[in-house]
Amino acid sequence: MDDLDLKINIHFPGLVVRKDLVKTVKGNAIVPTYVLEYLLGQYCATSDEPSIQSGIQTVKDILRKHYVHRNEAGLVRSNIKEKGRYKVIDKISVDLNDKKDVYEAEFSNLGIKNILIDSGTVKKHPKLLVGGVWCIADLEYEFCEDKSSSPWILGSLKPIQMSHFDFDGYVEARKQFSTEEWVDLLIQSIGLNPEMFGYRSKLTQLVRLIPYCERNYNLIELGPKGTGKSHIYSEFSPHGILISGGEVTVPKLFVNNSSGKIGLVGYWDCIGFDEFAGRQKRVDKALVDIMKNYMANKSFSRGVETLGADASMVFVGNTQHTVPYMLKHSDLFCELPSNFYDSAFLDRIHFYIPGWEVDIIRGEMFSDGYGFVVDYLAEILRSLRNHDYSDRYKDCFALSPDISTRDRDGINKTFSGLMKILFPNVDASDKEIEQLIRFSIEGRKRVKDQLMRIDPTYESVQFSYQRADRSVEPVTTLEEGEYSSYYYKVVKDSDSSDFSDATQTHPVQNESKSSSTKPVLEEQHLAYQENQKGISFDSLFGPYLSGATEIKVTDPYIRLFYQIRNLMELLETVVKHKSLDQEVSVHLVTTEDEVRCDQQMENFEKIKESSYSAGIRFTWEFDSSRSIHARHITTDHGWKISLDRGLDIFQPYEMNNSFAFSNRLQQHRSSKAFEVTYIKSSPS
Repeated sequence: MDDLDLKINIHFPGLVVRKDLVKTVKGNAIVPTYVLEYLLGQYCATSDEPSIQSGIQTVKDILRKHYVHRNEAGLVRSNIKEKGRYKVIDKISVDLNDKKDVYEAEFSNLGIKNILIDSGTVKKHPKLLVGGVWCIADLEYEFCEDKSSSPWILGSLKPIQMSHFDFDGYVEARKQFSTEEWVDLLIQSIGLNPEMFGYRSKLTQLVRLIPYCERNYNLIELGPKGTGKSHIYSEFSPHGILISGGEVTVPKLFVNNSSGKIGLVGYWDCIGFDEFAGRQKRVDKALVDIMKNYMANKSFSRGVETLGADASMVFVGNTQHTVPYMLKHSDLFCELPSNFYDSAFLDRIHFYIPGWEVDIIRGEMFSDGYGFVVDYLAEILRSLRNHDYSDRYKDCFALSPDISTRDRDGINKTFSGLMKILFPNVDASDKEIEQLIRFSIEGRKRVKDQLMRIDPTYESVQFSYQRADRSVEPVTTLEEGEYSSYYYKVVKDSDSSDFSDATQTHPVQNESKSSSTKPVLEEQHLAYQENQKGISFDSLFGPYLSGATEIKVTDPYIRLFYQIRNLMELLETVVKHKSLDQEVSVHLVTTEDEVRCDQQMENFEKIKESSYSAGIRFTWEFDSSRSIHARHITTDHGWKISLDRGLDIFQPYEMNNSFAFSNRLQQHRSSKAFEVTYIKSSPS
């Protein structure tokens, strides 16, 4: 275990589990993660390896003996008959048989129904009536000649979720972690390796949790396939349900007028709509209308009475086009079904997660560290729904008066949710609060900017905030800077590619250089945001290295394979910007890898041999004092390029996949946040 895992086990004993164990025990059992982690939490919530191995075997035995596979349902029913009583793990739903005035249970995988269940159990666990709940149940079999009665008898039923937790203890333990440690703990808790993500990407993952801790929160995420959009809503919490966007009806979601039975919004904290995108999908207009009212007013009516609920709505779907394509030809909502492609409906969305910033999930992105048993975290988040943290920025910051009430509500809800997740009753610094308020504003701005494309009646809004010193900070979306040539255009006609200027009132600092424009060599300082794309060594360094015959690279972190590969890609840039008859000397100053020095020098030798035929004379030296910290590139024709991150400017990408564009072309990689300064000095 690393230091963070040790700390997690010290302050949350019995409440955390090693995340790679889920795969170990799951096998072919089609059960949500929270079900497996509930069992692991009973037997493997420890850092003691022998106890973990013993617990794994116990959980495997429980699943083998009691989890009902659909294709083995007949065998399980036979076991119950022969043994008289048997424990099963299955998804159970309940319905009221009004002709007999009794509640009847149905076991999903076991394939049996019409099992009597007492009203007290139903009142205690009302979600049995809507969607079903995973439970551990004791079933009995007693044959009766009365054909109207079922031979199946429900002995006991226990939903698979925690019965209690200590919120005060949770808050107190949170104080023992730095913000960075806490964020990493949460990322590990949802099963991901925090080392594979930057801070912005981690926040994006955590926004997915807000619907569980914030009432009536409306979230949308559209992006490429395979980024894990629906996982949080299908397997993370027993208080959320994921449904197909095409399978929901007004009675199922809100209320059935004939029976008076309230729908999903009355029983679940979070309702996720999967596969929400798709222009050709047919959607009931009446459903959209009632959803608009509910998302705005937390209430709904079908002509009988007005009812209220606090379920959050999440919409996830796949995009078919790239961001610049969507911005050029339509907007970022263009994939939605026509009835949902409605400005009044979309205006109810509080935050738009840019799914194109989320990497496609790869094997190395999963965590093998310790995180909360997800059921425990789900209960904590649910308890936080009773709190409101939306005003915790107001002592230091103020939103622009230009921001409308609906925009303000969206920003405040996102900020409140992030504060609950990251700082539950824990003081945050002004800098940390500012990061969250900027992120919250950006998510709502992404919605509003697209609404101005869809509906010209929406007026331009200055999305900014004011610090305590009265300075005003404008907020822009990441794609606004990357694709500014398309972002400030609006489509005149949905069937036309003609454009007109959008009525934006504030300038955007476009931080990336266009490859088609020859950059001016001048002293300057550039800052790049996390997850920005379109960046390459060719555009950053190429023009400044062109014409140099001697180049010196100082970077103490050229040790690991990916760091040495970065160096090789810099040399490729040098080759591209020199003439064929020119030779360039490139000298590297770095530090020695104490563990794998032989491998490090072997790689440098390979680069030296390979570079010779390309006209590069590569040499290197190790700084024995290990005192170098500043990272920079200098040339013999008078340029110094200062790099706060050195050559390590890209997020982890699919380095082993030769068919991934992020592997082949740097401009298709997401960047880390970094800064570069170009300084002109006298030629050496």
